[in-house]
Amino acid sequence: MTRPTSRRTVLTAAIAAAVGAGTASAAPAAAAPPRRLIDNRFWSSYPDWRSGAAAGTKVVAGRRPGLVIATPSGRTDYTDPHTGTTSSWESATWTSPVHRSTVPATEVIASWNAHTPAGTWLAVELHGTYSDGTTTPWYVMGRWAAGDADIKRTSVDDQSDGRSSIWTDTFSMNSTAGALRLASYQLRLTLHRKPGTQLTPTVWRLGAMASDIPDRFTVPASQPGVSRELVVPRYSQNTHIGQYPEYDNGGEAWCSPTSSQMIIEYWGRKPTAADLAWVNPAFADPQVCHAARFTFDYQYDGCGNWPFNAAYAATYKEMNAVVTRLHSLTDLERLVRAGIPAITSQSFLKEELTGAGYGTAGHLMTAIGFTPDGDVIANDPASPSNEAVRRVYKRREWENIWLRTKRYNASGKVTSGTGGVCYIYWPTNAAPSQHRVLRSLGLA
Repeated sequence: MTRPTSRRTVLTAAIAAAVGAGTASAAPAAAAPPRRLIDNRFWSSYPDWRSGAAAGTKVVAGRRPGLVIATPSGRTDYTDPHTGTTSSWESATWTSPVHRSTVPATEVIASWNAHTPAGTWLAVELHGTYSDGTTTPWYVMGRWAAGDADIKRTSVDDQSDGRSSIWTDTFSMNSTAGALRLASYQLRLTLHRKPGTQLTPTVWRLGAMASDIPDRFTVPASQPGVSRELVVPRYSQNTHIGQYPEYDNGGEAWCSPTSSQMIIEYWGRKPTAADLAWVNPAFADPQVCHAARFTFDYQYDGCGNWPFNAAYAATYKEMNAVVTRLHSLTDLERLVRAGIPAITSQSFLKEELTGAGYGTAGHLMTAIGFTPDGDVIANDPASPSNEAVRRVYKRREWENIWLRTKRYNASGKVTSGTGGVCYIYWPTNAAPSQHRVLRSLGLA
């Protein structure tokens, strides 16, 4: 399970329900179209990369266009806060066009797909404009490398302008009570390499999900629409308890990388024997240990950084990965119908999810299908063994704990829910039917 630190601003008061009075004489009003809650924008095509402002970077064409260092435009002395080591790096940048979100947002989560060979790393920053015309500072959304020898991949704490803040991996408005929202944003990508080399990161995808999910303890019930189960490998995080405690205290907190590894292998990818040579050969499923190490956020001190998990998945050959939100269980059914599983984030009390046998302040599991009755089939890594990972959870319970933004914790206090956050991974050679669904969700 993930660490209990919330990524959403926690409000201390419960939400008061607003009750409208009807009038018997009034004719029924036409139903208003549902308000958009989620906006996805990702740059990944050759025209996308050409549309930004480059300073030392260039676009590499091909079946999978990418951004690389051409001629470095700067030099940076970076002191790694987790090692104390200061090193010099050549750098080059790419800044996206301003994206005006279709959803004036309370939260934004960036994600990226890249290759960072040894001797390179990258940083992602966000700069936004509020709905009143004022602007944010440039916020660091992550300093990342696929490996951990050059820098320690890290989020950056204590970033705020008094109106918004960065909570590990999420831009969040400090208050959602008024009308102030983030209206637009840019992303800046800085690529780093050792001076005097020809090394370069290659970035294939960069973007963000902006959202304004209303505060809600419950969500409307959906009707079952799909009966299908995807055959996804099953891995338990709990079989790794006590292993490599330097990575978030070992397997007991590895729900996110364990879920990521299940979906990576569903798509036919896995680490090589050379990749796993560092793992104790006595440990079963060494690829789970590998995923934990290479998703670990040294500032968050955990493996649950959402974009770092997506970035890890995309280090495998020809893989795309994003962090987003879905509007409903119906959206998830559409993905499953097309053969695409999802990794979902939820929090709940033990009694709120029948059959789980535990409660959690934050947990990732993989949604792999639906029964004929519409119940959710999940590979839940919080299980005693690989064989026990497959679970069937009641549709209404699972839907609510995943999509709500407010809940009561075990002490009766109001705390936050994730509001439909999920990771979506898919290969570049996905079927046309899969691309259609992904495009309809703004992901491809």
